Amino acid sequence: MKKEENIIVGISIGDLNGIGPEVVLKTFQDARMLEFCTPVIFASAKTVSFYKNHLNLDVNFNGINQLNQIVSGKINVFNAWNENVKIEFGVENPKKGEFAIKSLEAATKALKNDNIDVLVTAPINKHNIQSKDFNFPGHTDYLAKELQGDSLMFMVTETLRVGLLTDHVPVKDVSKHISKKLIVNKINTVYNSLQKDFKIGKPKIAVLGINPHTGDNGVIGKEDDNVMRPTLKQIKDSGKLVFGPYAADSFFGSDNYQKFDAIIASYHDQGLIPFKTLSFGKGVNFTAGLNKIRTSPDHGTAYEIAGKGIADESSFKEAVFMALKLFKNRLEYDELHKNPLKVPQKKI
Repeated sequence: MKKEENIIVGISIGDLNGIGPEVVLKTFQDARMLEFCTPVIFASAKTVSFYKNHLNLDVNFNGINQLNQIVSGKINVFNAWNENVKIEFGVENPKKGEFAIKSLEAATKALKNDNIDVLVTAPINKHNIQSKDFNFPGHTDYLAKELQGDSLMFMVTETLRVGLLTDHVPVKDVSKHISKKLIVNKINTVYNSLQKDFKIGKPKIAVLGINPHTGDNGVIGKEDDNVMRPTLKQIKDSGKLVFGPYAADSFFGSDNYQKFDAIIASYHDQGLIPFKTLSFGKGVNFTAGLNKIRTSPDHGTAYEIAGKGIADESSFKEAVFMALKLFKNRLEYDELHKNPLKVPQKKI
């Protein structure tokens, strides 16, 4: 961590046939954004020029080949490739997946080397990125390998935060993945992130059950009684304000979620359906638990509207603002805890 001003935001461009490039350029078409940060888009000047002209966007950028050429207060485009790329809006194409990975890998390398301060990722297509050299379900899993720490998918807004015990796991395998060790690790990751990244001193966390009605005393599955409840009791007995398991079907509808600093869902759709319903367009995907900040918008490639100029950049802009906020919060936390005051020893 370094400075608090002039934060350099690295941006991976995502699937070139989707809406990623559009929402990125629309975000920084607003010149006021450059007062908050310096963006570096990992793509190519040729590709970005194509989108600028096609979408008739009023943006100027600084093309660079080396990261020491970044100009503060300007939109910078790092040339992660030099080829001419044929854009086919709305088409799933493995070749575009290769460019998405080139962008992500270059941005991640810059993040690891402290050439950029935070990373914001535009949407990828999880199918067309797969290859013998890149075999990850998505950004989170790749970054967990490349960066330090224990990663957790944390969907956040200013007032709602939803973490996941399991993320890109088939529903049929969810209960196999949920163990005492996993529950403890994920709750600790959320707890630490709430303190370090969100400045919440004593976090209050709710955990949703695995089965409908949290198993109904074993009638609809035994995992909640055998694994979830005893583990949560042990964590709560250690001093953390952790509650549950709660029945997921009524938890959000009753506004119960508003009583907690974070909610941890057992699996992907259990947490993301209510999250996106309550916050779509304002939600941000934050990879908590790592030594670097990474955020992304809460939507996908949206092939159906790609190239039409109608994509809403709100969620991507929120992802940028959230990355800046988290970076500053973490910087402040590290400063406060770097040199704790020593209590003088009494002489006997």
